[in-house]
Amino acid sequence: HHDRADDHLKMPIIMRNASPALIIELSLKYESFDSSLTATGALSCLSGAKTGRSPKDKRIVDSPESNKNVWWGPVNIPLSHQSFMINRERAVDYLRTRERVFVVDAFAGHDPEYRLKIRIICSRAYHALFMNNMLIPAEGKDLDNFVPDFVIYNAGSFPANRYVDGMTSSCSIDLNLERGEMVILGTQYAGEMKKGVLTLMMYHMTNRSQLCLHSSANESTLTGESTLFFGLSGTGKTTLSADPARLLIGDDEHVWTEKGLFNVEGGCYAKCANLSQDKEPEIFNAVAHGVEDLGLLILREVGALGVAAALDVEQALLRPDVLVVADEVRFGAVVENVVLDTKRNVDYDDLSITENTRCAYPLSFIPNAKSHAVGGHPTNVILLTCDATGVLPLVSKLTREQV
Repeated sequence: HHDRADDHLKMPIIMRNASPALIIELSLKYESFDSSLTATGALSCLSGAKTGRSPKDKRIVDSPESNKNVWWGPVNIPLSHQSFMINRERAVDYLRTRERVFVVDAFAGHDPEYRLKIRIICSRAYHALFMNNMLIPAEGKDLDNFVPDFVIYNAGSFPANRYVDGMTSSCSIDLNLERGEMVILGTQYAGEMKKGVLTLMMYHMTNRSQLCLHSSANESTLTGESTLFFGLSGTGKTTLSADPARLLIGDDEHVWTEKGLFNVEGGCYAKCANLSQDKEPEIFNAVAHGVEDLGLLILREVGALGVAAALDVEQALLRPDVLVVADEVRFGAVVENVVLDTKRNVDYDDLSITENTRCAYPLSFIPNAKSHAVGGHPTNVILLTCDATGVLPLVSKLTREQV
């Protein structure tokens, strides 16, 4: 007997691979309580109670496949398959009750040999735009037969059930490596999706004998030599990798293979506490979407692989070897948990919501970024520290023996 009691329930409108403009329009229309447009055109969003990651609420399903390949402990906390499926059903049921659901199909990894197909299913427009920026959007023929290797069900606006075995709060971030799925409940912080993809890549790349790294990377415009920057959050990886005199490969996640380096991501996720145009012009302008001061126009030397030259505009116009490129309109950056003034300008010094204010934007918003974000084997490896006690010297160059 077929029970038709719930046949009246509507299926949500599926917004699959919507353009940034449409996502922003829907965010402003239906999420106006915590979404707004900044004076420079970025989408400003609030992530609710959670303004940072919740590592103590992250779980990995203990399956026959993952059991021997995961370093279990206080970081990688095991979860039963049964608990995962209960959380998964809770997330899917919640998404089914929404008016509209966003689907983003994208790749993790700029090297086709190692990239993974990722699908994000979420109810918040802000989450869709964020992952559209942070991954490499699938386009054209890549969408014809797109079968994801990994699916993220983001129902972060709905809490987890505390009575499910293994839950310690109403927040839960669960990875099932065997099923290729991730479930998010009880947190709207977008960085959980990004970190989930990094965990996935670290797992799969290690199993393929490749080294996945939490690092930034850039490349010399003269020699092509690449440099890796390691360091904890806030030590300067993003800032240093965006050096205008070098080509940006990526700011946070890379894989080192037998061929060289490739960026996992298609965008950057930068801290923006106390962000200013003077100190970090590349990041500031990526979010500002435009430079009004003509003295800050992007100058590119012809044939120099897109190196940005810090030259005076009048001097540059007299040089035949320099091409002045008018600042292009960039649309789609996200600023997260920032404070806006009455004219919708971002006050980057106001950290009253959180000290972990963030911005997310595509790599293409950085003038000197490589469109195909790969590089050769690194010739320099730099470890960035935050040594408040002064034990370490300002700069230490280690020998091979010391390493």
